[in-house]
Amino acid sequence: MKTKIITKAIWVLSLVSLFTDVSSEMLYPVMPLFLKSIGFSIVLIGILEGAAEATAGLSKGYFGQLSDKSGKRVPFIRFGYILSAISKPMMALFSFPLWIFFARTSDRLGKGIRTGARDAYLSDQTTKEHKGKVFGFHRAFDTIGAFLGPVAALILLQFYPGQYKLLFMLAIVPGLVSIGLTFLVKDQKRSVPVNYQKKPGFFSFIKYVRTAPKPYKLLVSGLLLFTLFNSSDVFLLLVMKQAGVSDFNLILAYIFYNLIYAIFAYPIGALADKAGLKTMLVVGFILFAIVYAGFAFNTGLYYFFGLLFLYGIYAACSESIGKAWITNIARKNETATAIGAYTAFNSVFTMIASSFAGLVWFFWGAGATMLISAVAVVMVAVYFLVFVREKTTFEA
Repeated sequence: MKTKIITKAIWVLSLVSLFTDVSSEMLYPVMPLFLKSIGFSIVLIGILEGAAEATAGLSKGYFGQLSDKSGKRVPFIRFGYILSAISKPMMALFSFPLWIFFARTSDRLGKGIRTGARDAYLSDQTTKEHKGKVFGFHRAFDTIGAFLGPVAALILLQFYPGQYKLLFMLAIVPGLVSIGLTFLVKDQKRSVPVNYQKKPGFFSFIKYVRTAPKPYKLLVSGLLLFTLFNSSDVFLLLVMKQAGVSDFNLILAYIFYNLIYAIFAYPIGALADKAGLKTMLVVGFILFAIVYAGFAFNTGLYYFFGLLFLYGIYAACSESIGKAWITNIARKNETATAIGAYTAFNSVFTMIASSFAGLVWFFWGAGATMLISAVAVVMVAVYFLVFVREKTTFEA
């Protein structure tokens, strides 16, 4: 009998991510505008976002390992989504800087709590042969939410210009839907080794990286090397802005990118299961290099949209494929730890990458920033081709 690849639990978690992303991405394009409207300076906005991302990054490692040690997934998934959902209206209640910091970091902490457990749960629902499909399917739904969120925000602000607090309050609606859906997911019975009963320290996931299987170290080293040159997508939008693209077309470009990402995530995941996860990841790196090299030369709107089409395909070849590969080579009882440790370091490296890109931009301009990233990522692709073997796995 044919095994069902996309199970009910995978469907539910994918819908949870969709509604959560609708809630989050309704606010993403207007977050800087809202913060400036209540008196935040550019410096303070930068500090806020840096603190929020650091909170999300470091907590991913800790809570991923805690999920493995407790033998539970669903409580972390559910509480993580609850925390993110309730943080949205919290930001609209008061405009005090400390309160805004608390609300924003609560949102990112929720992401940190759920990420490792959720990805491990997805991994438990399938086999090695179908990881690309499953993670691609989940990513497709997640990105559909990232497409619908900004569209909803544009429509609302068209009728109610400047009503940012109303937008924050309405964002709780899809968030509540996502919370309700988490109650349809049930934990599977999992045995927890005796030596896993001890509660981990907050930074103990760092020790895991040192003792992890060699294939994991080689893979994660390459992924983090790539992250060092993968700065925030804000820099791509800034290049477009510098070339004279209007604010409306910038948001439209962001929506277009997410739409392409959503359309290609599942087909590329399915292709990766046949052609190999490594193959699709390397293809993604090459596409990334082409896009960044293209952005080094400011031209017209349609040119940028063409590059963003390729960038959407690159995105479908990267994050979900990388996570699927990690779950294939980690010990089964350390899946959440493996994902959590990687995503924790990934968050830190992302901050470093954006800081480095900002410095290069300041001293040598946008073109140099784009070209350095393009050349470096070609070298990352070479690293994967030479040093990383997909078929090398670790058996617990």
